Amino acid sequence: MKKFRLTLLFILLLALQISPPQARAALIRILHVNDFHGFAEPYEPLGAREKLGGAAYLAARVEALRKEKPSLLLAAGDMISGNNWANLFKGRPVIELMNLMRFDALVVGNHEFDYGPAVLRQSIAAAKFPVLGANVAGLDALKPYVVRQVDGVRVGIIGVVTEDTPVTTHPTNVAGLKFLPVVPTVEKYLRELKNQADIFVVLSHIGFRADMDLAAKVPGIDIIVGGHSHTKIPTPKKVGNTIIVQAWEHGKALGVLDLTVEGGKIVKFSGHLEEIKPAGAAPDPAAARLVKYYQEEVDARLGQTIGATLVDLDGENVRTRETNFGDFVADIMRETTGADAALINGGAIRVGIRKGPLTKSQIYSALPFDNYLVAIRLTGRQIRAALEHGVSRVQERKGRFPQVSGLAFTYSPVAPPGRRVKAITIARQPLDPERQYTVATIDFLAAGGDGYQGFGEAVRASADYSNIGGALRGKNLVYTDPSRLLRDIVADYIQRRKRISPALEGRIKTVN
Repeated sequence: MKKFRLTLLFILLLALQISPPQARAALIRILHVNDFHGFAEPYEPLGAREKLGGAAYLAARVEALRKEKPSLLLAAGDMISGNNWANLFKGRPVIELMNLMRFDALVVGNHEFDYGPAVLRQSIAAAKFPVLGANVAGLDALKPYVVRQVDGVRVGIIGVVTEDTPVTTHPTNVAGLKFLPVVPTVEKYLRELKNQADIFVVLSHIGFRADMDLAAKVPGIDIIVGGHSHTKIPTPKKVGNTIIVQAWEHGKALGVLDLTVEGGKIVKFSGHLEEIKPAGAAPDPAAARLVKYYQEEVDARLGQTIGATLVDLDGENVRTRETNFGDFVADIMRETTGADAALINGGAIRVGIRKGPLTKSQIYSALPFDNYLVAIRLTGRQIRAALEHGVSRVQERKGRFPQVSGLAFTYSPVAPPGRRVKAITIARQPLDPERQYTVATIDFLAAGGDGYQGFGEAVRASADYSNIGGALRGKNLVYTDPSRLLRDIVADYIQRRKRISPALEGRIKTVN
């Protein structure tokens, strides 16, 4: 009996020695930003009471939060294009900033393509972090995914960008590339990563609604870190078992998602947005030096005062309704081209401007894209179709929403897309569906950008149509001047008049 007890004790001791230890709970953090658009300096948005953002303050907060627990820093696209600080140097300062902040991954957004594929390849080569684009075919420099290990947890990160990229950047910027459907792409790489990662993150630039749809359709995604829709999500949303986060825009907020992971599973999470407020905060010194270096160059080139505005110029609501800034820009387009009417997509106007002195830099920030003016011959029927397209997704704040001049229209936002536009007048006369009119717009829309396929078809219908080096030509174009960009035309207009005070004129009205 004594021998039996000794044997049993020996077996128990041996079992204790070879039993695996209990899995330790890992506490990890995901820090995230999206739609930065090169806004390196703090600024005060219309309607705000204090300045927000600032890359140096963002960098300081990232570093402080990193010290608290093991972290990943992710960017959900549209980082390198939009503001003068980025645009004047084709995105190079943003890549330098992201290298300095030690980002772990970036997914390309549609505006990463704004400078064309050659510049994008240079940006990817300069980045000290992987640049992802699993559903982009034809650009080998992009990686479909990356696996990062954080406190013993293997995190698989798959990057996807909106399938609409060919119409949300200039079509010439993505010539030869294909943007594959997001859902099957994510499903494919989830299968491929099955044995390589513990938790799965989709770094997404497809918009909040599309993120929710993706989560509902594809099981197995633990987290979606989103961008593209500039959505401010104060606390994480959940669809099924998928956590969805997004951190507003322009570096005005930093997303913080804390995870408890046990046995390769997320057992607890919490998240919030931290607004970046420079008042009373200390900037990161290295980031501050970088911001200052490039900002001084921006100021030297564009800092001169060209006039003044006696009213706030509303560039914040251009995706949902008529604004005085939209009217102002469209009026200049119509006057410059001599067209019957003018139409510009709200997404071409990126920020508003407070009343007071106006610098060329402010106009360049508000109109950051390299758009030039064209005027197209269109029938009244084609104009109606363009307006229908423009208001077809107003609830989603799509950039296609029109700002107009020389015409007025009413529409019902609750009617089915394609049957929303009601009365239309040009020069205060009802639109004649068979008559030809001339419509001023920008080359981006004339090439079919933002989904304005009717414009593109009208331009390409010219027997002598050409688009050599990005210069549109054809008999259906009654005006085209690639030598002068829209932002310079607007700046020159202000400089000639010195003071402006555009007012709303009731050109776009909603009806039931």
